[in-house]
Amino acid sequence: MSNATADTLLASTRRHFLGRGAGITLGAVALDGLIGSSIRGEPMAPPRQGRAKRVIFLTQSGGPSQLELFDHKPDLVKQAGTELPASVRMGQRLTGMTANQKQIVMPSRCAFRQYGQSGATIGEWLPHMGRVADEICFIKSMTSEHINHAPAMTFLQTGHQLPGRPSIGAWVSYGLGSPSRNLPDFVVLVSKMQRPSDQPLYDYYWGSGFLPGRYQGARFRNASEPVLYLQDPDGLPLAVRKGSLDGLSELNRMRAAQTGDPETLTRVRQYEMAYRMQSSVPELTDLSAEPAETFELYGPDSRRPGSYAANCVLARRLAERGVRFIQLFHPDWDHHSRLPSWCVARCRDTDQATAGLITDLKRRGLLDDTLVVWGGEFGRSPVGQGDWKSIEAGRDHHPRCFTMWMAGGGVKAGHTHGSTDDFSYNVARDPVSVHDLQATIMHLLGIDHTRLTYRFQGRDFRLTDVHGSVVNGVLA
Repeated sequence: MSNATADTLLASTRRHFLGRGAGITLGAVALDGLIGSSIRGEPMAPPRQGRAKRVIFLTQSGGPSQLELFDHKPDLVKQAGTELPASVRMGQRLTGMTANQKQIVMPSRCAFRQYGQSGATIGEWLPHMGRVADEICFIKSMTSEHINHAPAMTFLQTGHQLPGRPSIGAWVSYGLGSPSRNLPDFVVLVSKMQRPSDQPLYDYYWGSGFLPGRYQGARFRNASEPVLYLQDPDGLPLAVRKGSLDGLSELNRMRAAQTGDPETLTRVRQYEMAYRMQSSVPELTDLSAEPAETFELYGPDSRRPGSYAANCVLARRLAERGVRFIQLFHPDWDHHSRLPSWCVARCRDTDQATAGLITDLKRRGLLDDTLVVWGGEFGRSPVGQGDWKSIEAGRDHHPRCFTMWMAGGGVKAGHTHGSTDDFSYNVARDPVSVHDLQATIMHLLGIDHTRLTYRFQGRDFRLTDVHGSVVNGVLA
């Protein structure tokens, strides 16, 4: 074995060996005709075929209120204006925004209706979601450990509250790769809001952490040039550009052979991907060929570049082209005040486009093997923030129970899993932790979350740490 090969093998990761089976040895790898794929870090096949081939994660940043959207609590009307019973609160932590005020119950600010054969209850602020209620699996018993935005969103994305670990999309890219040769494994789309949002979205929410950089999410910009530096300078012939990249690739491979640094090989791959994306990205993001019916389905805002609705159209196009993990971020769900105004505005942004995406995927035969996930980092409290009777009132953060939902990709359609107490304050039945959700997403993709690990600083890390169980109750 050459020194260069040995150095590269030392940089190889546990995933490569897991993908080949328990009996493999380093000697077998050295003799195996497929050694090139290990050296390049190419994705290996999962141990089994999952029901889902790809994920579209519709991330609603800020904490959507389950009390106005999905978790109908009509009896709260009788409790309106009364103090939350101590037996319900049980001394649970509050944020500094409401810890010093009386915990006065505020019922839902909107009415609910039942939809479809499943009889799913959905708030009137989401009228279009009723059309696809029978495709959705609601999880009404989500619970998180964190009460503030950044730790809770970091936890939802990476399995840990502190930055530095790989995001779920990076883990999926690492574990499965992508059948697409011309687009990244993991693509991120962030909504271009019509008013400024004071809620930050940090790059590490879709970062690769300690995994090689090739697995991080590629964020597409809301601009005429979605990915920077893809276009060649004016007057530079394509053949000259290709020759330049080939020369850089050779130099980087020589450097990798000397140092064994996997990030050098990542740089080679990224140069090659960028070259292929010069044609694939403009074709992907050009919606001019979409028929008028597409924009009617996703709503009028889908014609506005960078909107959530336009990003939903792009998500479908990315799914068609084989991208493994597609994540949309839509901020500004943090409604501490003026709940009836701001929450309605966010529902208006997302309702028709989300229902349109589910409908579009199904009619194209993609929903069966595309897992769609919707939700934020936590929910909202049944206690009013401010004067509960005022239109200015809002709701504080609430991690003890909230609603997320999934559709397609092997989950039960028209199903509701778990429930909350009469106040939507605590989980009453079948709690689902963030790690449970992550384990279930991995399972639907064909990955055993306990075996997908990466050794870093002498320890084998995984997305779910030492926690998480697959939620069998949501599997079809």
